[in-house]
Amino acid sequence: MTLRTGHIGLNVTDLDRSLAFYRDVLGFGVIAEGKEEERRYAFLGSLAGDGRPVLTLWQQAQGSYDKARAGLHHLALEVDSVDQVREYETALRDYGVDFAYEGVVAHREGSVSGGIFFHDPDGTRLEIYAPSGAKGAPVPSATAPTCGFF
Repeated sequence: MTLRTGHIGLNVTDLDRSLAFYRDVLGFGVIAEGKEEERRYAFLGSLAGDGRPVLTLWQQAQGSYDKARAGLHHLALEVDSVDQVREYETALRDYGVDFAYEGVVAHREGSVSGGIFFHDPDGTRLEIYAPSGAKGAPVPSATAPTCGFF
């Protein structure tokens, strides 16, 4: 038996605001949505794919993300190339997103993989990265992986 990640569930404070971010900026499609006032949620994924949810947003959080609490550390999303990472960076900057580092950074010293690190509307830490193409990009810390402490 082998386990695979089915989908990631994130608690959000405002489903409409989070949907605008994940759908309109990051390009996720809405597969299904629950609109009952006390049980609002949205299943997100690729509409061009198999129709399976990749991410579920649950409107039930009372406060923003807290990196000091146990739970999700960050959500990493992979693309094919650093050029695609930069396209997302432009869209996120236009949206006014808070970035952890300036531009594309390598995952660690000498790494060919790298990406951008930022926060969603509730402060959840996110990463968009490419598995190659970041050779020579700056590294925020020489002693820990870039995605570890942002």
